[in-house]
Amino acid sequence: MKKVFITLLCLSISAAAANAQDKKAATPAPAPTPAPQAAPQAPATDPDAGVFKFKEETHDYGEVPEGPLAEYDFEFKNTGKKPIVINDAHGSCGCTVPTWPHEPILPKQKGVIHVAYTTNGRPGPIMKEVTINSNAQQQPMILHIRGTVKAKPKEEPKPTPAPAAPGK
Repeated sequence: MKKVFITLLCLSISAAAANAQDKKAATPAPAPTPAPQAAPQAPATDPDAGVFKFKEETHDYGEVPEGPLAEYDFEFKNTGKKPIVINDAHGSCGCTVPTWPHEPILPKQKGVIHVAYTTNGRPGPIMKEVTINSNAQQQPMILHIRGTVKAKPKEEPKPTPAPAAPGK
């Protein structure tokens, strides 16, 4: 008799708990109304700030051999009214290393961003970016390198000479 009573008690508790869950799910709480948000504003750009004018923003190396560095100089001119100061330049990975002028590039002067790509151990397509952070109007300025690294020819293992037979 105790077993029947305990079983019925457990079933009724389970049924009550399941029913309570269904009622909560059936009557969802009212969703809070989101407060209207202002549209994000772009930072104010100085109309007199320096302006990068690159000869090209994407360089295609074509097909390069695996091993030596693939290098290119991105030439630019400051066509703005104020000097350009480059704070930082970095590649999209450690294999792409830019160097840049650390002195201000005055209006109407030219500058160069040198990019070196390490091809050793990286056969296949090249699709990397160089990001330039500066006080210029283009913030940030993104340059691209493309191409294909042609794998080194595989070296055939040299045959090892057979051990000499012991003399009789």
